[in-house]
Amino acid sequence: MTFEIVAIGGAHIDRRGRLFGDTKPGASNPGHWFEEAGGGVFNAACNLSRLGRAVRLIAPRGGDAAGQIVTEAAARAGLDDQPVIFLDRATPSYTAILERDGNLVIALADMALYDAFSARRIKARSLRDSLAEAGHVLTDANLRADTLSALASACDAAGLGLSAIAISPAKVVKFEAALPHLTHLFMNGAEAEAIAGRRAERAEDWPHLLRAKGLRGGSVTSGSGPTIAFDEKGVAVIEPAAITEIADVTGAGDAFAAGFLNARLSGASLAQALRQGTASAAITLKSPHATDENLSQAKLESQLALVPPARFLS
Repeated sequence: MTFEIVAIGGAHIDRRGRLFGDTKPGASNPGHWFEEAGGGVFNAACNLSRLGRAVRLIAPRGGDAAGQIVTEAAARAGLDDQPVIFLDRATPSYTAILERDGNLVIALADMALYDAFSARRIKARSLRDSLAEAGHVLTDANLRADTLSALASACDAAGLGLSAIAISPAKVVKFEAALPHLTHLFMNGAEAEAIAGRRAERAEDWPHLLRAKGLRGGSVTSGSGPTIAFDEKGVAVIEPAAITEIADVTGAGDAFAAGFLNARLSGASLAQALRQGTASAAITLKSPHATDENLSQAKLESQLALVPPARFLS
């Protein structure tokens, strides 16, 4: 079987606490605790599968109950799940505290297991076979820098496109050596700043700053502000419509990546992909989950009607 996308990277447990009232630092805050499978690559892979793409997931996890939760969630989303299991290790986890309006207060990432997924894993027969069956590869910065560089080299050798999710300002720098090999890097402003070395004064300045670091294609979101995307041929920018009721910001960037990549794989222009990524992110922002379990191509098209046109820049 040929997989349109082979997703290699983070698949772990997301734990989120939602505060009921105004945030009181240094004090006990009433709230509600919630747990589900998550991770940058995992969330994007689930969204892509629900949009009708054939997706294989390759991700390290522990031989514990948390790992089983990830396995069951992957099956529900229709992923072809090929985990790399470390029986004596704990599955990684991400624990976040959210304000009443859904914005992040603070988060803790316990991701030590991802360091065990070394560069030599990319040379394993099973992974080489998966790359041979792939149409495109998606990864994230949860993996080690040398592993990401080895993956980029393997994709180059196989003639495969490689898209990547930045995850965080601290982690995105793992891509520095691999930047020229990436087809597209999905970032927010803080992550783009970590790569560029300085903040752009305007959204329109990001392509110049990031191309100077060797990146051929990428996108930079800024919450309710403008989102900009670029490739080797052009630049497009969009002003997202305001979303008045945000249920949870978790997974919105991963949803943007899925919507954008889904469009590009269908031959859409940069501007069209930017609109679809924006629509996909809006759907997730309205959901209490990191991925909307009811996401479909029809639901995406419905949300797309609310997304303004993107502008091409010279």
